[in-house]
Amino acid sequence: MENNITPIPPVRGTEAAKTYKVKDIHTSPVKRIFKFFGKFFLMLLTLVIVLAATLFVSLKLICSDAFPASQQMFVTTILETGQLKFLASLVLPADKIQSIVDKNSMGSLVGDVDTGLINIGATGSLGMPGVGGTEVNNDPIEVHQVSGATFYGTMLVIKDPSRISLATIFPWREEGETLDSLVKSAGAIGGINGGLYDSTNNTGGAPFGVVVSNGEIQFNNPTQFPGLVLIGFTEDNILEIIDINKMSASTIEKLIRDRKIRDAVTFQEEASDSNNHFVQLILNGEAREMNGMGSGLNPRTAIGQRADGAVLMFVTDGRGKSGHLGASAADLISVMSDFGAVNAANLDGGSSSCMYYDGEYLMSSVTFYYTNSSWKLPTGFIIK
Repeated sequence: MENNITPIPPVRGTEAAKTYKVKDIHTSPVKRIFKFFGKFFLMLLTLVIVLAATLFVSLKLICSDAFPASQQMFVTTILETGQLKFLASLVLPADKIQSIVDKNSMGSLVGDVDTGLINIGATGSLGMPGVGGTEVNNDPIEVHQVSGATFYGTMLVIKDPSRISLATIFPWREEGETLDSLVKSAGAIGGINGGLYDSTNNTGGAPFGVVVSNGEIQFNNPTQFPGLVLIGFTEDNILEIIDINKMSASTIEKLIRDRKIRDAVTFQEEASDSNNHFVQLILNGEAREMNGMGSGLNPRTAIGQRADGAVLMFVTDGRGKSGHLGASAADLISVMSDFGAVNAANLDGGSSSCMYYDGEYLMSSVTFYYTNSSWKLPTGFIIK
C-alpha cells in the first residue's frame, strides 16, 4: 500500500538525513462534516450578533432626543404591532414611551350614531366623492385607488348596504381561514378582514370581544380587553359604532336585541405604553381631532357609511410593502371624509389588513409569503 508521505527539508547546518512526516489521511468524513458546519454556524452567529448590534445602535440613534420626529414615529408605529411592541421598551424607558403616546393621541368622539343622518337609497347628491368629480357613478360597486405620501390603498364603495354581512368560521376552532376562503364559502363577491382576534403564529381561529353574524351572537366576552368598541350593521343596514367598554355579557345580549344588530365585530380603543389602538374616526359627520401625530404609520383597514347608505371599505399597505410605511389615523379620516363618510371606524390592521374582490386580492397581507393571500382569520366583512 502506497504511503502518503512528504519529506521534511534538512535543518541548515546538520546532516541532510531523510526524515519523513506522515499526513493524516484517516480523518472521519463525519468529523469533517461537523467541522465544516461548526465553522458555518460560527460565522452565522457572528453575522447575527453584528446585525443585532447594528439594529440596536440604529434604533437608539433613531429614538434619541436629537430626532424627535423619528422618535415619535417609531414609538407610535411599533406599539400598534402585534409582536414587536418590545422594541420600544428596548431603546426607551417606560415613562418616555408613555409621554410620547400622550403627546400623539387623539381626542374623543363620544355618543351614538344618529341614524337620522343616513338616508339609504338617496341618489344624485354625492356623485363620486374623493376623486374630484361630480359625475354620478351608477355602478353598484365602485373600486378606487387611493395614494398618500406614505401609503397606497384601495377603496370599495358598495351602494347597497344590505349586501354587507359578516362571514365567520363559527363554530370556533384552532385555525381560521384566509379571506378569499371566507368570501367563497359565503358565496360572496368580496370582502375585508374584520375585528380583533388571536393572531399568534397565524392560527387565526379565535376572535376577541363580541361577534354577531346574521343576528346570532357567536362570541360574547366584552370584558376580555379594555376599551372594546362594537362595529357592525343593524337590520336596517345602518353602520353602528358603539362603545361597549366594561359592559357585561348579559348587557351585550340586550344591546344586540334592542339595537337589532345583525352583523358586528369588536376592535380596541386604548392608548398606553403597551398598546396603541383606535377605533372611532368619524361620528355623525364629526372627524376625530388629532393631538400631535395622532397615531403611527401602519397597514390599515377601515369601514364607513355615507349619508346615502353606501358602505365604504378601505384598506392600505405599509410596513415596507412597495416602499410604504403605512397610513396614520389622520390619513384614514382624510380619505373617509373625501369619500363622504358620515360615520367611520378603524378595524384590525397591520398584517391582517387585506381586501379580496372579484376573484383577486386587491390588497394583500404585508407578510412576504402572503403576497397574494391573507393571514388566517376568524371573521371578515363580506359583500354578498
